[in-house]
Amino acid sequence: MSLSVFGHDDIMSMEKRYRAAFINSLSGFKSANLLGTSDAERQTNLCMVSSAFHLGANPALMGVIIRPDTVVRDSLENIRQLGVYTLNHVSEAMLTAAHQTSARYPHDVSEFDQVGLTPLWRERFNAPYVQEAAVRLGLVLREEHTLAINGTHLLIGEISEVHVPESCVKDDGYVDIEQAGSVAVSGLDSYHRTARIGRLSYAKPDCFPEWLD
Repeated sequence: MSLSVFGHDDIMSMEKRYRAAFINSLSGFKSANLLGTSDAERQTNLCMVSSAFHLGANPALMGVIIRPDTVVRDSLENIRQLGVYTLNHVSEAMLTAAHQTSARYPHDVSEFDQVGLTPLWRERFNAPYVQEAAVRLGLVLREEHTLAINGTHLLIGEISEVHVPESCVKDDGYVDIEQAGSVAVSGLDSYHRTARIGRLSYAKPDCFPEWLD
């Protein structure tokens, strides 16, 4: 396979949308989640995010990157207002609807209604889950940081609630998200089924890892 080499000047001279697609593809496969929020009047908002990442297990933290608020970001404003939000794994069955949430609907229009997904409310938690999602996380905002380099916002949330199929939680705590039907995303618009190769044992300096299954 022949390789193309792109230098800094090559990248910066790319057309804006071409560069966005190109750079977004380079980080590899990412999680596909629907970010669910609400304002104080329970006007719901739902949007696709591929930037959720693990930050720590004690406390249980996840990070999400939100684009700069040079335009109105309903999800960001709702999180700032109420301090809670949900992350919901996207499955193949809900993929078209999930992708459509990226469209810019007016503030008073709920993406749930527009794409045909169902808000699921839990007592004492002021953000909607996606009923169709098999894996759902409820998070409480702990920190927000605006990154000086490009104006994006890093939200750090603590996981306060997890909904996951019982059969997907293994004896050692591993959650089999492939069994749950979660899909992956690459770039801005390419979605993927997964096929697990296998699990490897904990890496130690005095022995090579073994396949667990």
